[in-house]
Amino acid sequence: MSFDIDIAVQRGERRIIGGFKVPDGLTALFGPSGAGKTTLLDAVAGLLRPERGRIVVAGKVLFDSEAGIDLKPEARACGYVFQDNRLFPHRSVMGNLLYGWRLAPAERRWISPDDAVAFLGIGHLLDRKPATLSGGEAQRVSLGRALLSGPRFLLMDEPLASVDLARREEIMLLIERIRDEMRIPILYVSHDRGEVDRLADQIIPIDPG
Repeated sequence: MSFDIDIAVQRGERRIIGGFKVPDGLTALFGPSGAGKTTLLDAVAGLLRPERGRIVVAGKVLFDSEAGIDLKPEARACGYVFQDNRLFPHRSVMGNLLYGWRLAPAERRWISPDDAVAFLGIGHLLDRKPATLSGGEAQRVSLGRALLSGPRFLLMDEPLASVDLARREEIMLLIERIRDEMRIPILYVSHDRGEVDRLADQIIPIDPG
């Protein structure tokens, strides 16, 4: 199974419970805003510690409350694409791309910076700063930074939310290529039914109740 998750997470006054087992491919967590989708992603990434449960991705145990396992975020080999990009504003596009690549152990680097730049079509953006990029351009860079971190799996939190309608199709095509050509497990959050119907191999409904 790509993702084998059974956890309970307390965030504020809400207790969010998520449990599912899914095979390889792109799995979408689908539900309205505030349902807890991003909370589940943060728990898988190691940014939020569950109260209890177990998280296994591609056969590797990342968290197990009973066994006392709780890997640090950097040890989980996760590429996270945030809704708001979170690019480093003081670094150029190339600086952002190389940040994760330089931190990743050599044995985990399965794509080179040159190949990532070519794949994403961002060679003309390398010297620019994030503030000068459109939403679609920034999201391409965010995807590249995640891929260059040497991830075993990807987490995508509403990656089309900051992209204008004219560029959504371009980013959708890139996500489809990552899914189909790179064969990396993806956990994808969205509240757009048409989006997940197109991209997802399997859909997990997340109920705010």
